[in-house]
Amino acid sequence: MINSRLAVAIHILSIISVDEKASSEIIADSVNTNPVVVRRMISLLKKADILTSRAGVPGASLKKDPADISLLEVYRAVQKQEELFAVHDNPNPKCPVGKRIQCALDETFESVQKAMEDELASKSLNDVMNHLFL
Repeated sequence: MINSRLAVAIHILSIISVDEKASSEIIADSVNTNPVVVRRMISLLKKADILTSRAGVPGASLKKDPADISLLEVYRAVQKQEELFAVHDNPNPKCPVGKRIQCALDETFESVQKAMEDELASKSLNDVMNHLFL
């Protein structure tokens, strides 16, 4: 299911792109969340090779120029792939609709997922930042 992880990750990356010394506390204040949430998100972004940081040293830095970081990269770093649409659990297999509903929805859900990913791939962190700092 769609949640706020992508938006929070983009928020974090936007702050880091303009202030590499920003601590998780400073970022958390901007995001309006707990610093632990920020540190977890930074960890995911590091695993995806988007960020670099050092233990015990406040701040982080982007590994690429913001124009070279697609929103799809960020999405894949922080969002479990199976989460966009939840599977319809336990429909009645004796019902003509219930026994075929998931199969009927799969094709539509896959095309919607692909369209969303194509759109995210066409946008960069820099595109977002251009809207922030007009």
